[in-house]
This record gives sequence, structure tokens and C-alpha cells, in this order.
Amino acid sequence: MSGPAVLASLAACGAASLLVPVAPRLVLPAPVRSVPAGSDWLRRWRLLWVLLAAAAAAVFVGGGVGLAAAPVAAAATWWVIERAEPAQLRREREQARRDLPHVVGLLADSLRSGRPPDTALCVVVEALPGPAAGRLAVLLPRLRLGVDRAQVWADLAADPALGPLGRALARAHRTGAPVVPAVERLADELARAARAEVEDRARAVGVKAAVPLGLCLLPSFVLIGIVPVVGSLLGTLGL
Repeated sequence: MSGPAVLASLAACGAASLLVPVAPRLVLPAPVRSVPAGSDWLRRWRLLWVLLAAAAAAVFVGGGVGLAAAPVAAAATWWVIERAEPAQLRREREQARRDLPHVVGLLADSLRSGRPPDTALCVVVEALPGPAAGRLAVLLPRLRLGVDRAQVWADLAADPALGPLGRALARAHRTGAPVVPAVERLADELARAARAEVEDRARAVGVKAAVPLGLCLLPSFVLIGIVPVVGSLLGTLGL
């Protein structure tokens, strides 16, 4: 096919790549990011998707240009799959974000009782097991070994799920402000945001439920309410 068809195919591949969720940059140690390769179906069948993309490009474009476009489509498919975030990591990140208000609340209570930050984090990790605690657990050995806390909190601030906690601790450490009030304010903000999110989801349920209900009732309304009226009018007009 012509050059515009090739350009259209490449543009479609580029648009599809923008829809794929990108794995966020994490600076935490590797155990937090490691995901078994077999647990991600997209990567498990990567070779199949690459071959299908190459075959589709060759058939769609056709001719010698199609044979040239096939490896381009295969390489683009490989890059898109490599760019995609594994589903397991995405689920863990969302779960850690949901656990963050509870983690910060318990951390605030532990700090208020007089514990230092590393001991308070240890209490939180032991009391609230889960993805959020797993991300915090990798920080404990670094704190115990005497790694600069500014670097530890900066690494935590870069985490896509626990970033607010890391930024609050880093700000308090940088300015010399008390840690307890900063964590307490963050706990209040996260609790309000969590309640607002729950209320938004509850309101969205009614809106989403109205769509299938309307699709079910609309045909019956048309058949029972409108069709007889239209039929009687046509009969009155003698049509």
C-alpha cells in the first residue's frame, strides 16, 4: 500500500502505546519492584503478540512495504509490552495507596507516644501487614545502619503510593520541625480524602446503575407507550 497507509499504521501503534499504563519510576530497593515474570500474562505471551503484530502489519500494508513494516510493528509491540506496568504491581500500588491513611494514622499514634521514627515504622510494619508495610519494611535496615535519613525519606517520597508520607517526613527533617504534628496533619488530610473518595464512589454507583436500567426499560417503554399511540394515530389518519 501507499506511504499514508504506513504512516497511519505507525500512528495507530503510537496511539495504542499511550493507552498502556506505564510502570512508575521507583527508587526503592529491588524486592519492592520484583514481580514473577509468569504472573503477567502480557509478558508471558509476549512472543505471540509480537508475531501477531508483525503478521497484521504485513497483511494490512501488503506488498514489499508490508514486509518492511512487519519488523517495525514487531519492535513497537515489544517496546509497548516492555513499557507496560505489570498488573500485579498495579494492584499492589493501589492497595498500598488505600492502606496509606491507616499506616499514617498508626504512625502518628506511635510517634505521639514518644517513639523515634524508625521504631514507630517498625511498629507499623508489624501491626499492618500488606503492600504498604512491605514498602516500608525495606527502609528499616537502612535506618538501623545509619543511612542519612534525608536520603531515606527522599526515596520514600519518590514512591508512587507512599509519597505523601515520605514528603512529610523529608520536610520535617529538612526544616527541623517536629515530626509528630506533620504526620498528624497528613493523617487528617488522608482520612478526609479517603472519606471523600468513598462518598464519590457511592454516588457513582447510582449513576452507573441507571445506564443498564435505562437500557432495559427504554425498549419496553417504546413498545408499550409509543408504538400503540403511533399506531392509533396512523389508523385515525387512514394510513
